Amino acid sequence: MDISQTSDLWWKNAVFYCLDVETFRDGNGDGTGDFRGLTDRIDYLAGLGVTCLWLMPFYPTANRDDGYDILDYYAVDPRYGSLGDFVEFLRTARDRGIRVIADLVVNHTSAEHPWFQASRSDKSSPFRDWYVWREAIPEEASQSLVFPDKETSNWELDKETGEYYLHRFYKHQPDLNIANPDVRDEILKIIGFWLELGLSGFRVDAVPFLLETEGIAQAMELDPHDWLRNLRSFLGRRRGDALLMGRSISSMKPCGNSMVTVEATNSTCV
Repeated sequence: MDISQTSDLWWKNAVFYCLDVETFRDGNGDGTGDFRGLTDRIDYLAGLGVTCLWLMPFYPTANRDDGYDILDYYAVDPRYGSLGDFVEFLRTARDRGIRVIADLVVNHTSAEHPWFQASRSDKSSPFRDWYVWREAIPEEASQSLVFPDKETSNWELDKETGEYYLHRFYKHQPDLNIANPDVRDEILKIIGFWLELGLSGFRVDAVPFLLETEGIAQAMELDPHDWLRNLRSFLGRRRGDALLMGRSISSMKPCGNSMVTVEATNSTCV
């Protein structure tokens, strides 16, 4: 391929290294990996030829699903350090020519997230429509379970309000309602926050479920794929060279020059 076609697309030639901060290096001796320890090993990673670090979830978590049950999208799990430690890590990585991307997990939250706690507290709560609620389980629901060995339904009865909430993963991970424009706006704010701190992009977790509206009674005013394109456009406006990589069920491949790639096995680019 002509180098002129890839020279300004850093991700096409990047050497990615995926790591879990918790298990990488302990910097303060408490037995848990942290950003201080990761920062201390940046030169080691640079020596390996790594040019982009991909961080698995490092946000505050209920810790029932390896960090994918998030409690706060705007913070660092205190076990791993502070936001200050995170920014110092980004600065050090950038100084060594290493970019950083992170997992974006916005299909669901932890059931302990303040948004869900507010949503289940009262049917008139302003956060009620941030999640998907039904008085009765829809017909033909739960025919396709992500974890059939762990869950028997995609719907769970909430005893506090007497209604069912949607969860395509575990019952302790209620789905966010992407048909709600307030939820979509919040996702953009989350992206903007971490870009402002210095991230170079995101690996979007569970993209098919982020686009799935089955079970959501609320009408969505735009096509789900248009919503994903809007998300990509927002990312580009905030940081033109940022990467958006989506996990689905196909092979990893670039989507033209739009800096969207698809990871795993069998999916299409958007």
